[in-house]
Amino acid sequence: MSIYKELQRECYEANMQLDALKLVVYTFGNVSAVDREKGIFAIKPSGVPYELLKPEDIVILDYDANVVEGNLRPSSDTKTHAYLYKNWENIGGISHTHAIYSVAWAQAQMDIPIFGTTHADHLTTDIPCAPPMRDDLIEGNYEYNTGIQILDCFKEKELSYEEVEMVLIGNHGPFTWGKNADKAVYNSKVLETIAEMAYRTRQINPNAPRLKDSLIKKHYERKHGKNAYYGQ
Repeated sequence: MSIYKELQRECYEANMQLDALKLVVYTFGNVSAVDREKGIFAIKPSGVPYELLKPEDIVILDYDANVVEGNLRPSSDTKTHAYLYKNWENIGGISHTHAIYSVAWAQAQMDIPIFGTTHADHLTTDIPCAPPMRDDLIEGNYEYNTGIQILDCFKEKELSYEEVEMVLIGNHGPFTWGKNADKAVYNSKVLETIAEMAYRTRQINPNAPRLKDSLIKKHYERKHGKNAYYGQ
């Protein structure tokens, strides 16, 4: 029996959530989960249909994307996950999808504006979109360079990965993360919902104004501030 069985189960269940929440098309998407004490992470194998996926199929790797355990090839996005785990030590799970509205904003190469309180319940900034990757990086170690692309975006926009747990990659799609794999999937669904709301808002009123700072502050702090009172 694998010593990574519990981590594989966590990763498997999170990946199945992606499918249940209709955030993936066929096999286009993946979730990973990390074990910081062991210095390894688990990720979905590449191209395996969700209806055939089993917990024991989940691949275990180190932060340099070397396979530690598993007979199947890991997700093609593995090096991006590994790079983020190696550089952002306070994340426990990462999710990547090809959800329609999130991808649409990424293909438009646009940040998602903070129009409403659903957005402000989760973060106080626009959802960032990293610019498309340079040609020389595309021709190089593409998935590894996607991780660099994400970190460069956050550095340029002066964002904290612990406060903004989502990003769009220009012309590609969304990555989200959180304290564990479940939270990463939660953030993927939140991102897709906000992306659709923002799209429809722009359809109704192309000049819709940004949410007022006072409402942003109120909605974010009632869930995340020191005197938060949302929930039990």
